[in-house]
Amino acid sequence: MATPVTPVQVVRVGARVVLAGFLVYTGLAHLFWARRGFQIAVPDWAPRATGLDKDAIVVASGAVEIMLGGALVALPAERRTIGATAAAFFVAVFPGNVHQWRTGRSAPMLRTDRARFVRLFLQPVLVAWALWSTGPWRRR
Repeated sequence: MATPVTPVQVVRVGARVVLAGFLVYTGLAHLFWARRGFQIAVPDWAPRATGLDKDAIVVASGAVEIMLGGALVALPAERRTIGATAAAFFVAVFPGNVHQWRTGRSAPMLRTDRARFVRLFLQPVLVAWALWSTGPWRRR
């Protein structure tokens, strides 16, 4: 007899699918229509640390977002690992959000200091969303 699906499980699956869509959309934005705006968020130290120019960093992060989003949907058996990886990715790009806020550089949807400051609080929400919707701490 199969274990019944709980409402919380249904919500988690929905949250995971929405997160996947968000990651793919944002990844595509990194590669196409908002590429220049994302370059603004790359801290000046990042090219020195990685050996990549700002555009390559934006392209690489966009590709990672697309892969994470696709993997959340295509590889449900690996959702815990992918969720933990997505959470780590959100932590890794946080310095870009701080850099953008501290330098006051505008980008699409982040044209004011207030918007850039509020954006900082979205990152912990994304980390929590990735972890809650995939449950890397739960037993298999």
